[in-house]
Amino acid sequence: MVNATEKAPEQSGKNQSVKQDIKGQLIIIGGAEDKEGDCKILREFIRRSGGIDAKIVIMTVATELPREVGDDYIRTFERLGVEDVRVADTVVREDADSRSILEALERATGVFFTGGDQARIVEVLKDTQIHKTLQKRYQEGLIVGGTSAGASMMSDKMILEGDSETYPRIEIVDLDSGMDFLSEVIIDQHFAQRGRLGRLLAAVARHPQLIGIGIDENTGIIVEDHQFQVIGEGSCTVVDLKSASHNNIKQILKDEGLALCDVNLNILPDGYGFDLNSRKAIVA
Repeated sequence: MVNATEKAPEQSGKNQSVKQDIKGQLIIIGGAEDKEGDCKILREFIRRSGGIDAKIVIMTVATELPREVGDDYIRTFERLGVEDVRVADTVVREDADSRSILEALERATGVFFTGGDQARIVEVLKDTQIHKTLQKRYQEGLIVGGTSAGASMMSDKMILEGDSETYPRIEIVDLDSGMDFLSEVIIDQHFAQRGRLGRLLAAVARHPQLIGIGIDENTGIIVEDHQFQVIGEGSCTVVDLKSASHNNIKQILKDEGLALCDVNLNILPDGYGFDLNSRKAIVA
């Protein structure tokens, strides 16, 4: 486990979230990915991170069981042939200045965020030296993966929490700022398994310029150059309200039902994709 005690010197300037000319890729997983069998999604993360020569850092900031969760991923990655795997556990914001963690991130080819609580990721890491380093390395070519909470935090507008298995209302979802690796979207996870279409629609209705992406368990999307491809056993649900003919969000109170007419909805299984610029599906 990477030591989080030695501090790195302060760097000047704000965190730059420049989105053009990004060479890195995102692998965003809806949670409960296979770690015991074929491990299709994690294999792809490893392959794109450099295969058996990959240098992987596991970020356990979201979980309350960092050692157990970190060791679980170490076993999986090592079983698949990766020798250079380490855990970076950041408990408080002061840990985000750790020289040893920052050095590990500078040499990493892949960084993986575990599940847990996405609010903890933002609370501990947002706008810190680790966040700035990750953004810089992502622009340079780093592969950034995340599952469950590690998926939700990828966007700029992040679903913090909300009710599942209910119809869309403003009150059922709370939003916050995420880590902004993918600014065009709002992401939800454990999607079909927990019936989260209503809360994703409610989230996107508040920010209709964004595209809503709901990712099922043991399913992921691989994002590269403003496009993504679906991988895994479930589906990715994409909702787009930009061209909707009507909504009543300005007329209702927060506990009243949302009306959304002519919503653009795509259900995309393994092998299908989506272009975030054209807002169109890519047929397998």
